[in-house]
Amino acid sequence: MSEKIWMGGIYLKDEGGYEIVLKSLQHYKKRLRSIEDSPELKEAAAIFGPLLIQQAMKTHPKVIEMIKKIQNNIGDIKTVNNLEGDVSFLENALVCYESDIHKAQETEHEYFTKLIENVEESKKDLDTIKIALEKIKQYSE
Repeated sequence: MSEKIWMGGIYLKDEGGYEIVLKSLQHYKKRLRSIEDSPELKEAAAIFGPLLIQQAMKTHPKVIEMIKKIQNNIGDIKTVNNLEGDVSFLENALVCYESDIHKAQETEHEYFTKLIENVEESKKDLDTIKIALEKIKQYSE
């Protein structure tokens, strides 16, 4: 019986997928650091605000660690394949970036436009994010 291969590792290393993943992680880090200013947090019930802030504080160091992990290991497929266990974390970063691009574009809320910075340029990342979300979940047959 042959072992399944995580195609996401090949995508990250050989197809340049690490670029959008790193960009999404950088955005995710920025989002977590500014969570207190988020309009969504301000709309949340008072009881959930502190919980979300606390969760953001716990997640922020994990994002930094993941960025370093990718930057330091992108050259070696064996170590890139170690990221397989972090797929859900990578998905969170990609979905966060994608969602905030849409929010900046649709709502034009100052929080999201500052967070995204260049909305027109970031819109070009939407297709790449979709591809990344598909590819990091793929396995060989």
